[in-house]
Formats: sequence, structure tokens, C-alpha cells
Amino acid sequence: MNALAVVTGASSGIGYELAKVLADNAFDVVVVAEDERIDDAAAQIGLRSGGVHVEPVRADLRGYEGVEALVARLRAMGRPVDVLAVNAGVGVGGDFVRDTSLDDNLEIIDLNVRSAVHLTHRLLGDMVDRKQGKVLFTSSIAATAPGPFHSVYAASKAFLASFGQSLREELRDTGVTVTTLMPGPTDTEFFDRAGMQDTKVATGDKDDPEKVALQGFEALMKGDDHVVAASLKNKVQAVAGRVAPDPVKAKMMRTMTEPGSAEP
Repeated sequence: MNALAVVTGASSGIGYELAKVLADNAFDVVVVAEDERIDDAAAQIGLRSGGVHVEPVRADLRGYEGVEALVARLRAMGRPVDVLAVNAGVGVGGDFVRDTSLDDNLEIIDLNVRSAVHLTHRLLGDMVDRKQGKVLFTSSIAATAPGPFHSVYAASKAFLASFGQSLREELRDTGVTVTTLMPGPTDTEFFDRAGMQDTKVATGDKDDPEKVALQGFEALMKGDDHVVAASLKNKVQAVAGRVAPDPVKAKMMRTMTEPGSAEP
């Protein structure tokens, strides 16, 4: 029987590409998203990766009930989860006080932070009991610096980076590995959905989500602690994030994320 992987946020973008590469490497995959496109995504992945089972699950992970429903569905399958890719996330751009609503910002925390903790806590115990399993968190290069004009999103990704590294150390002798994927700007729906179309970061060069996912998969399989994907620019930013003072990094990020900062 094939090993089983679970990928959240898998209807498009990096999550979809992660599900593809897992299926291509003989994993059965449960693909999860709140939108109806997840059914088509599962069908497409199944067709191109013969010999594996791809199961779509529609679930709104922003709420407690949605996560619990997903966990119940997984347990009803009667199979251990070998890989958990916590990829679902959302962002919103703009001035925290004047442009974005409280509800939008709390939704970021609910999906990017609360659901990640909730789902991981529910599934990780079985991995530890079996002394095997792999977890991948999709963080962001945004985690390495303060994030003006997407402040809650950047903070949520910093949480995931710290959470992943902390769990990795806790689980060091258990046979379970935790890897953090840190993409830079990627050619997905993120900037449109976040309302950041008029920013410099949204209109600049972006990485191919397929390449980002492949690098994440390779790091996951090797048990690496993290991987900065995919371009050299992202790797340079990650290094700068370790040495530059936060006020300097905040000013640099502002030039990329401030509304209206797109090149004319």
C-alpha cells in the first residue's frame, strides 16, 4: 500500500504543486481546500499520476469544526498519515488600521496559525507513536523581516517558522521530522486575493510554484530543517534577515509592499 500524504490549501498554487509531486512519487494524497476547485484538482492529479489514490476533501479550516471534520475524515480512512503538508494560508495587504478590517486580520490568524496548530496537534501524536512521519510547514521569506502593509500575514508566517523549528527540536529523537518551506514571491493567486496588485512585490519577478514545491518536497524527504525556495534573491534576503536590524528590514520591506509602490 502506498504511503499517505495530506496537503492543505491544495486547490491551486504551491499546495496543488506539492500534491502533484507527492503523487508523482507514489504517495496517495488527501487534498484539502475550502473551494469547489479541489474536486477538479484531485481529478487532474489522479489522471497524471496513475497508480495512486487522490481524495478531495472540502473543509473550511478557519474554524474549529472544519479542522475537526477533516481529522474525522482522515481517521475514518483507517490509515496512518505519513506526510502532513500544512500549506493553507491567506493574506491581506494594506494599512493595518485604515485599509484592512479586523475580521480580515483575524481570519489570517485563524487559518495561518490556529488551524496549523490544531491540525498538527491532532495528527502528530500518531506519527510519534509510530516513530515515523514527516511534516512540512509552508512559511514564507516574509517571516524573516517585519512586514509593513501585510503585518499580520508576515507575523503569521514568522509564527510558523518558529513553530516548525521548535517542534523539530522537540521531536529530534522520535523518528518524525519537521521541515519549513520558505518561498519568496511566487506566481500564484496570493497577491490578487490579498489585494496587493499595485505593490512592487506583486508586479516584480516571481518564482514558479512547481519549482518551489519540488524544492520543498526534496527537503521534506531528506528531513532538512528548512529550505528557502527558489531563487537566489530569496536566499540573499534570508541571509540579510539574519543580520540586518529590524528597523532597516522594515524600511526595505515597505518599499516592496506599500500600496501604490508598483513600478509605473
